[in-house]
Amino acid sequence: MRVRTFVRLILFYALIPAAVCSHAQDQQDESSHAGQTPSTQGAVSTGGAHAPVLDAEHRPITAGGLVDSGPVVFQDVAEKAHLTSWQHVMGTPQKQFIIETVGSGVGLLDYDNDGWLDIYLVNGSTYDAENGKAVSPHAALFHNNHDGTFMDMAAKAGVTNDRWGFGVAIGDYDDDGWPDIYVTNFGKNRLYHNNHDGTFTDVAEKAGVALGNWSTGATFGDYDGDGRLDLFVPGYVHYDFQHPPIPGTSAVAFPQCEFRGLKVMCGPRGLLGEPDHLFHNNGDGTFTDVSEKAGVADKNNYYGLTGVFADFNNDGKVDLAVANDSTPNYLYINNGNGAFEDASYASGYALNENGKETASMGIAVGDYLNNGRLDLYNTVFSDDYNPLYRNEGDANFTDVSYPAGIAEVTIPFLGWGDGFLDYDNDGWLDLLAINGHVYPAVDKSDWGTTLAQRPLLFHNLKGGKFEAVPPVKSTGLALTFVGRGAAFGDLFNDGKTDVVINPLDGPPILLRNVNQDHHHWVGLKLIGGPKSPRDAIGATVYLTAGGVRQRQDVISVGSFASSNDQRLHFGLGDSSSVEKLEVHWPDGTVQNTALNTGVDRFYIIEESKPAIAQQQ
Repeated sequence: MRVRTFVRLILFYALIPAAVCSHAQDQQDESSHAGQTPSTQGAVSTGGAHAPVLDAEHRPITAGGLVDSGPVVFQDVAEKAHLTSWQHVMGTPQKQFIIETVGSGVGLLDYDNDGWLDIYLVNGSTYDAENGKAVSPHAALFHNNHDGTFMDMAAKAGVTNDRWGFGVAIGDYDDDGWPDIYVTNFGKNRLYHNNHDGTFTDVAEKAGVALGNWSTGATFGDYDGDGRLDLFVPGYVHYDFQHPPIPGTSAVAFPQCEFRGLKVMCGPRGLLGEPDHLFHNNGDGTFTDVSEKAGVADKNNYYGLTGVFADFNNDGKVDLAVANDSTPNYLYINNGNGAFEDASYASGYALNENGKETASMGIAVGDYLNNGRLDLYNTVFSDDYNPLYRNEGDANFTDVSYPAGIAEVTIPFLGWGDGFLDYDNDGWLDLLAINGHVYPAVDKSDWGTTLAQRPLLFHNLKGGKFEAVPPVKSTGLALTFVGRGAAFGDLFNDGKTDVVINPLDGPPILLRNVNQDHHHWVGLKLIGGPKSPRDAIGATVYLTAGGVRQRQDVISVGSFASSNDQRLHFGLGDSSSVEKLEVHWPDGTVQNTALNTGVDRFYIIEESKPAIAQQQ
């Protein structure tokens, strides 16, 4: 049994009766304190009503707090990149029902293997489109033109989806060397197989992964070590268009749905949840649902939003973290026998440091302390802080948000997409959170929050603490939008990590990294051997430069229902060479390799072969 697990279990089980009873009372107390009735807490789980936070100009801090000068890290170049001709659409502006509010993800992939990242943007839909009265909004597949611009090739590629879409997972499930696209929807999901000619074919039905109802942030990973990518698909709310969640009907457990005294859309609390699914890759183009057998079926019907396969206990096998909305998070530890141990509470990841569940949206995974262990950062609802879970070893986590200096500032914000990124290439991972509310009514309230919100960027101070990077006027950090999905990657092959955002009901945002540092870097594309997934999902790389040992992992999905650049990016600071590079492949092979052509470039590393520098 892992360190601290026994103690955690004793504490948890000892507190179950009190927690179950006191939680309702806490909700009641918090509601009364804010002048609300208990039913106002039926919508989401929060830390209780907080006082408004205003800037010097009396604007809510979620859209204010701007400064005249300071470091310029990001600029929005979406229009210049020809991305803004496309727009996300989801329901009506009034957002009467929860299905209109969740938003959609972003996938970064090199779908034509030309060495440049392309962008897949999931779209939502409308009631008229669902009823056949209007044309469905289309997803976008923006091909990278290598000159800073992109062209939407979705129709030609056959990946417009034309369904009410939410998440996207990128993975080469058939090991043919070409990335495939899994899109989650309300209704049946799609598995777009890459045809190697710029087109895709939806094989979800044939593969057995179409499902139905409401799926969210799926993830690929080889959980059983057979060299083939398996697929985990979280379920959110069981939704029925014919019987929408209207207060007072049988679809909702509450007679009314309010937040801070205002009537709002219902959910997720009070609505029926949707179970999760784990699909085993059979190696013949089909999958088998092994959720029950593997122990990850979500019999609680929690409200899953994002799943991530990654090795959290450093045993060479991918584990599974699931961000659940308004219910405890899941952490499943891979037993190596085709099944998982539910270590959600024992690990410390189920709840925050106050012992309460959070309304978790996105998951960032990264080794921010450079100690060789993967940490977790979740984005949550407003009136609560985003928890940073430090990995103490053996997948035991401690919520260190307040000691790290990044808790209180996040409370007014409602977070979605998030990621660890080394924006200044100093060799230490920073944090970015994308924000946006779900209730249009907040703009008419005095709560100190807004519907459209600015991003939050935290710089890693190298000692376990972070500091907020000020939002300089007219830069990317000062933008306000209703953020949802976000994906992180080097769109311009210049050694800097950029961010593509898919706002709710708006055009895309492309935050180009324009930070003025002159630090060195290397990028790595891994190709697995015969016994590892071809795209190397599940591989771990340890790189040492300047005496600092960093860790990066090839992961299918992160952030909120989005897929990041699967090439690994290492900032090297002032180091102009790499002292050591160690690749732990998914099949257990450990490979030491040298980068003989210098730094500030990309390399391709195929399993058991020397690293090859890519042409610049």
